[in-house]
Amino acid sequence: MANSIHPTAVVGAEVEFGDDNVVGPYSVIVGPARIGNGNWIGPHVVIGTPAEYRGGPHPRAWDSDGARAGAGVVIGDNNTIREFSTVHQGVQETTELGDDCYLLSRSQVGHDCVLRDGVTLAAAVQLGGHTQVWSWANLGLGTVVHQRGHIGPGAMVGMGSAVRRTVEPFTITVGNPARATGANRVGLSRRGCAEDVVDAFELYLKGRAELPTGLPDEVAAELAAWSKSIALEKG
Repeated sequence: MANSIHPTAVVGAEVEFGDDNVVGPYSVIVGPARIGNGNWIGPHVVIGTPAEYRGGPHPRAWDSDGARAGAGVVIGDNNTIREFSTVHQGVQETTELGDDCYLLSRSQVGHDCVLRDGVTLAAAVQLGGHTQVWSWANLGLGTVVHQRGHIGPGAMVGMGSAVRRTVEPFTITVGNPARATGANRVGLSRRGCAEDVVDAFELYLKGRAELPTGLPDEVAAELAAWSKSIALEKG
């Protein structure tokens, strides 16, 4: 299906669309940016403006003759980006959203951030630059994540939390500073984990057992990728 872009929206040079996307009134999308299929981008959304660096370049990228704004934004398929949300250009790496993410109103994705599939950002969530949010994570209303943060797969972060360090996979984390309070048992169950596997995973989070067998393939693969990424970060 064809894209539906409201006539008041501004789409700059180097913006590529797939099919069946909706772009609402007064939204601004500047390039380089690549947007996949079936995304719903609400009114007053801003995608692709430069990173928030005081001394960085701020080109007029929404004009056809304006310079490019940065290292790029890539958005996958079937995402919902609600009104007044922002997604900034990358500086060193591309800012990325995977598939099936839901960004509620006034959420901010900073430069060089990566959101994998199925991420939910509640209203007014703020992600500092270079933050990585792994698949199925859910960040509550008004959560703030320090730059270069890591939010593990399936993590649930409570509203109003201030995240200053790594959030482990499938944990429930709350507070300022945010601290893990237990396992996200509901999240594990929704990913197809049997009750005994959920029990074993909770022991694993507490350091009392190895990572359990019997995890669904997609969960096991995401946890393996997470562990590898964290090991590389630690050098």
